[in-house]
Amino acid sequence: SGVIEVASFAFMRGRTLANASVILDEAQNTTPEQMKMFLTRIGFGSRAVVTGDTTQVDVDGGRSGLAGLEPVLEGIDGLGFVHLSSRDVVRHRIVQDIVDAYAKAEAQRGGRR
Repeated sequence: SGVIEVASFAFMRGRTLANASVILDEAQNTTPEQMKMFLTRIGFGSRAVVTGDTTQVDVDGGRSGLAGLEPVLEGIDGLGFVHLSSRDVVRHRIVQDIVDAYAKAEAQRGGRR
């Protein structure tokens, strides 16, 4: 019907997102429970896109619903994952260098934040 709706997780329970294009942005800041709730709302005729950056988790305790999602869902027909790198940055050139510097520092810490 051409309607664009912005919905909070607080209003997702009990809903079915049928015949819709749904985008979950900043998904690194969902909890695992919120991610499961969102994914299990997808109805017939719908497409969902989940975006996020697991290097930018802001949720308490670092419990991101996006981190670790791929191994849980791999092998399910109809799902795909796309990984981007600093080469995909479309901001100022220096941002690529900043992203690479943070990745290098994290690798030196052994992946710990």
